[in-house]
Amino acid sequence: MGGFLVRPLPHLDQADATRQGVAARLRPVTWLRAFGEVVRSGLTIEETRLEPLLALRTAAGVAIVVGPALWLVSPAYAASAALGAYSAGGATFQRTWRPRKVIALGAGAGLALSTFVGYLAAGRLVTFLPLLAVWAFAAGMAWAVGSTAGIVAATTVGSMLVTITLPTSIGRALEHAGVIALGGATQAVLILLFPIRRWGAHRDALADALAAVADYARRLRHDPTAPFDPEPLMTARDAAAVTPSQARTRPSVLHGPRGLAERIRPVVAALADPDVGAPAEGPGRDRARELLDAAADVLDAVARLIRRGIPAEVRPGSLDVLRVDEEHEVLEGPARQAAERLVELLGEALEIADCGGARGRTPTPPGPAGTQFLVRPTMLRLVPVVVRAVRRELRRDSPVFRHAVRLAAVATLGYLIAARLPLGHGYWAPIASVMVMRPDFHRTYARAVARFVGTLAGVALATGMVRALGPDAHVFGALAVVSAGLSYTLIRTGYAYSQCFTAAYVVFLLGMGGQAWEQTVPERVVLTLLGGALAMLAYVVFPAWETPRLPGRLADWLAANGHYAAAVLRNYAEPNREHHTDMRRALLASREARAAWQETYDRARQEPVRPRGLTSREAQEAQEALKGFGRAAMLMESHVPQADSRVVPGAERFAEALETDTAKAAVAVREHRNPDWGRVEEALHAWEDAAGYGSPVVRREAELQKRALEDLATAVSRTPLERDVGSAREEQRVQAAVAAEGDGSGPAHQGG
Repeated sequence: MGGFLVRPLPHLDQADATRQGVAARLRPVTWLRAFGEVVRSGLTIEETRLEPLLALRTAAGVAIVVGPALWLVSPAYAASAALGAYSAGGATFQRTWRPRKVIALGAGAGLALSTFVGYLAAGRLVTFLPLLAVWAFAAGMAWAVGSTAGIVAATTVGSMLVTITLPTSIGRALEHAGVIALGGATQAVLILLFPIRRWGAHRDALADALAAVADYARRLRHDPTAPFDPEPLMTARDAAAVTPSQARTRPSVLHGPRGLAERIRPVVAALADPDVGAPAEGPGRDRARELLDAAADVLDAVARLIRRGIPAEVRPGSLDVLRVDEEHEVLEGPARQAAERLVELLGEALEIADCGGARGRTPTPPGPAGTQFLVRPTMLRLVPVVVRAVRRELRRDSPVFRHAVRLAAVATLGYLIAARLPLGHGYWAPIASVMVMRPDFHRTYARAVARFVGTLAGVALATGMVRALGPDAHVFGALAVVSAGLSYTLIRTGYAYSQCFTAAYVVFLLGMGGQAWEQTVPERVVLTLLGGALAMLAYVVFPAWETPRLPGRLADWLAANGHYAAAVLRNYAEPNREHHTDMRRALLASREARAAWQETYDRARQEPVRPRGLTSREAQEAQEALKGFGRAAMLMESHVPQADSRVVPGAERFAEALETDTAKAAVAVREHRNPDWGRVEEALHAWEDAAGYGSPVVRREAELQKRALEDLATAVSRTPLERDVGSAREEQRVQAAVAAEGDGSGPAHQGG
């Protein structure tokens, strides 16, 4: 019954640290421990930059529609207006690269449609329950498009459950739907009239990518083989995809620096690596450290410029380091080539930073020309993309499909159970379930705990204020707007803290409609607890564990890395534009496969299930081996020759062997068989026997790739007897760890 969990180690001597590290990697995640992690995660305050101006603008959108509806019409209309404006405003805080006004309009339209359709079927359970199930299933499948689509779709289910209790006729239902859509339109108009830090999210994504490469350069000064997480570069690429209308208004500074960061990363890695770059010690290593520090300084300056929109300064000492003295340069061979390439790229970065005195002091060739941009489909052209994404997930083993099934079952079951309870506002139970459920175990449970704790705190706070102020619809309306603003302000600090003010917002909204707090508060707490319990139980009954998917994710990453390494080698065998394009495409596919593995691996470490196919140790060792394999290909990429350069004999044969063996090994890993590297070994031996194999860099990296593949085979290869013994030992380790935890003799729990 155990998975695996990696924890930070205390400061110990080397032997104790090694023993404790092994124990930490093998520590099982029992249900009790998993629930403890869930509670900690749900109540953790996330360190993030607050955005009070955005929260103020969005709360103003709520006030603009609630106030007139309350004064001129009725509390029921004010509640509908508040629902549309509040939910549409919350949608604009989701992580998305589309214009926020488009998100607000889309959310308002979806809420209005769900309200009206829900009312049409709300007369009898025999018509409403099937509609609710289908709508909830579709909302769950929206996660196939992305988290923003999934979250916004879930709010439409909540809208259907709430507002069908308000209208009394089809005409009234249309009016309420129109008021809800008006709330979304109001938020969109405010975004248009009062833009706050326009392109801010795109600027942050690009600046984070440059800062990540700068941090990588600094770490390479002390650790020449330091790892690099490509996630910031992937995020920056995602942010760089724009629609044609966005491309016309995008700031020019957001066009080129991402490609610059992509080109600098392998160059600094090649310069720092003692095997193919600067020597491990001596003047060459000192020169490499100076260049790496200067690179970090320049990249940080560009990142500050992009983030803040004002020119940034680079230390004069860094500019002096970037001057190349042909006579006294201590670096030689591939290290010197990497240094010259780095200085050239940093010259382009200095032009972007627009630093005083930078021009003329360093080589600054112009950046790549052209106006091409990464295309993001418009909302209309997004329809076939959505259809294809949903169709791919319509299979029983898909986490998204299983999430959609759970969502549909829990929404209908929660509605039925709450309807039979002697409580009003029974829709709170299914709403709580729908809003906390996610496709994975950890986030579902963490949000369920956070929602319940936040609801308790919020209703307690709101109840105290209601009792102190007495019944006054206008005061309650104002307090609802203030609560909405505080909820928006804390939306990124943690679900529990935002939910606290969301609960207070609901209590004030109901008080505005004349509901007594003696009724609403106990009902809210009990039904929220019921909804959270149903969501958690649904994951136990119909889970979508990530642990069994580890071999498949590892196989995908291996095949993608093999294709990337082969694409790099083909640039040595025949340098041309087509091979360079294929190399770039393969690199992006490799990053996506690595990100998918990392996401699955991180989730699997938090699941209370026994490892299947890959034990915790095997998964970790295989991950390190594939990181080494990818790093060797990246170092090789940094020295890729230009078009029409001299070819490297043997590179094409080794590329074919790599691609063939890694593709077959991926199938073997997926089917729990041992991988074989026969073709790779044969091609490498033939390369050694050749009269001349060209670049020493590519030959050295080919050896490192073979070594990494051997490490991978060692990590995952087992005979049938070893599989049985390994499974038994894993079970024994689980039982021993549970027993040690019970009597207090296990490793000390670190990190809270």
